[in-house]
Amino acid sequence: MAKYLLLKHYRGAPAGVNDVPMDRWTPAEVDAHMQYMNDFADRLRDSGEFVDAQALSPEGMFVQYGGEGKPPVTDGPFAETKDLIAGWMIIDVESHQRAIDLAGELSAAPGKDGNPIHEWLELRPFLGEQPPATE
Repeated sequence: MAKYLLLKHYRGAPAGVNDVPMDRWTPAEVDAHMQYMNDFADRLRDSGEFVDAQALSPEGMFVQYGGEGKPPVTDGPFAETKDLIAGWMIIDVESHQRAIDLAGELSAAPGKDGNPIHEWLELRPFLGEQPPATE
């Protein structure tokens, strides 16, 4: 088994087929999208391939240790996370191909007008856990 991180991005990846921002979806469209995500996770729980998933809030900050006392806190820049990463899922699968197949399936979550988003998901193996690429 090898763990992979599936990253959902707000922006930064190529545009999906149904590239309408979620803040322009109806409440029913948001609910359908979330139900798809939950059903997908439930199926992976049943197969033993689900590890964890979380949606991320757009709020956040960078923190750096600056020596003794309180660390300084800033509100940006956030190009790497705050503006880009919407959420993530960790899967534990038998092969690299299985991780690709699952990411492709998750990419088809419904969006505006109930049509699949076909969004780009970032698929990253955990360091030292990926199976050989020759599978």
